[in-house]
Amino acid sequence: MKTFEELGIDSKILKAISEIGFENPMPVQEQVIPLLLAENTDIVALAQTGTGKTAAFGLPVIQKIDVSDNYPQALILSPTRELCLQIASDLNDYSKYISGLKILPVYGGSSIESQIRTLKKGVQIIVATPGRLIDLMNRKMVKLDRISTVIMDEADEMLNMGFTESINEILAAIPEERNMLLFSATMPAEIAKIAKNYMSNPKEVVIGSKNEGAENIKHVYYLVHAKDKYLALKRIADYYPNIYGIIFCRTRRETQEIADQLIQDGYNADSLHGELSQAQRDAVMQKFRVKNLQLLVATDVAARGLDVDNLTHVINYGLPDDIETYTHRSGRTGRAGKKGTSIAIIHVKEKGRMRDIEKIIGKKFEKGHIPTGGQICEKQLFNLVDKIEKVKVNEEEIASYLPSIFRKLEWLSKEDLIKRMVSHEFNRFAEYYRNRAEIEIPTDSRGERAGRGDRKEGGFEKRSRKAAPGFNRLFINLGKTDSFFPSDLIGLLNSNTRGRIELGRIDLMQNFSFFEVPEKETINVVKALSRSKWNGRKVVVEVSNEEGGKERAPRRENKDRKPKEVSVKGSKAGKKEKPSRAERGYASARGPKKKDDWQAFFKDKEPDFSEEGWARRKPKK
Repeated sequence: MKTFEELGIDSKILKAISEIGFENPMPVQEQVIPLLLAENTDIVALAQTGTGKTAAFGLPVIQKIDVSDNYPQALILSPTRELCLQIASDLNDYSKYISGLKILPVYGGSSIESQIRTLKKGVQIIVATPGRLIDLMNRKMVKLDRISTVIMDEADEMLNMGFTESINEILAAIPEERNMLLFSATMPAEIAKIAKNYMSNPKEVVIGSKNEGAENIKHVYYLVHAKDKYLALKRIADYYPNIYGIIFCRTRRETQEIADQLIQDGYNADSLHGELSQAQRDAVMQKFRVKNLQLLVATDVAARGLDVDNLTHVINYGLPDDIETYTHRSGRTGRAGKKGTSIAIIHVKEKGRMRDIEKIIGKKFEKGHIPTGGQICEKQLFNLVDKIEKVKVNEEEIASYLPSIFRKLEWLSKEDLIKRMVSHEFNRFAEYYRNRAEIEIPTDSRGERAGRGDRKEGGFEKRSRKAAPGFNRLFINLGKTDSFFPSDLIGLLNSNTRGRIELGRIDLMQNFSFFEVPEKETINVVKALSRSKWNGRKVVVEVSNEEGGKERAPRRENKDRKPKEVSVKGSKAGKKEKPSRAERGYASARGPKKKDDWQAFFKDKEPDFSEEGWARRKPKK
């Protein structure tokens, strides 16, 4: 294995990266650095996130800069603000001992005037998002005519985000005589097109196989019913007490709902999506980076370019539509040679998409089993014991307090003290999972399906629609077409009822839904919700019958109403008989008419039905 010195990195940069902790170059660095240090070499590098890409292009870019020239010489394009700032921060660390080198991150969401002022003072390296760079170009505030090195980091992500036209405009403004490096985790057709149009005989560097998943990432899937996804997510989070990960959701709304629900349930979580202001996003990311947050619930767009070390898990709350997105998601964990786990919580209809991902990344998903309440309690208990065992005791600082504490606890034996200390943390999990029903696992193969008589439409095992013991099943006139989800039901209950209403099973249908509440709360819930509105629509809530339909209220009897008299034939008594047809002026009574004497029309002649008679066929013309 070569050293950074053998790769051609100069002493000032070596000193800086040595202080950071760089010892030996990673595979992508070993291959890319010598090529970039050479003149006029274009490179297409395919490597997963977390493989050391920033140093691979950052070190040679810094080394090639002429600090005596206060003019942009290198341009690094990134898809997101977060990645832009991360790259600029890393480059500043690498160039710690190079005086006169100025690096400017250029991105949207911050003051453009401040960036313009810095550009006017002079910079050598620009790290930019395409949108803001185009804005500066249109204002004639940035000149790219002396750029000698162009880096496109996470190029596939930039194309996915719709930056193709912007990239073409930027590259058209840069001199043809330049080095160009294109980094991508995957190799879609758009990347190949850019390479063909803007690069000269590019050398291809592949770390692993094209589109292949990272070797140190384990891929696991949990198969559940769609309605049980959130419950499965909670159990997975509970089973890994030291989890530090990102939960990926498909939409901004789902992201916020899941985050809100996790926070409400006592988890250390927050959300990251496009509807947050830049200040809010920065605050969330800062909390997450310093591990004040365990779980970050994010959309793909918001999480692109996140460079966070030591993530233990990436959780896919449902699989993305395209495989490249999954590759980027899973690549957030298992960085820098460390192990990571990519979890997918899926329902039966997503299994086909999972198989497609397996083919591309060249790895099989392991089938995970949802932890039981007992397994979670055991895991949490031993995690607590491990923490107690490893806690650092500062005897000097606590010495003055110990005599009083000893006196207060001296009546307890060692065994009692341990029991109380452990139970203090353990009890909440034990209480929550006590008598809690386990998550129903759907059957995912034909051989596991029930007999024909037990099937419902679609061929899968028919679910029992009876309420759990002690609960009543209620009907509500809101469903998936109304964008009505479990979190909306919880919000509706919280805003219209007093106290906390325990919810049982929730079944979301297309145009309506069912949910379970304790028997003692049934009347209150029905009354409260039936007086409410949701998104301007009147809410209807009724007690459901066991077959899943609504219970109709019994018809009220009116004691004052006289029963209707019905005649033998079924006609109503007391009604006047209808006048006859003759009385109403008709010439004949209703009934079958006499047959017409058709021969009367011919009088004396008999009709001729022969071929030569009136029915004779006309000759064909």
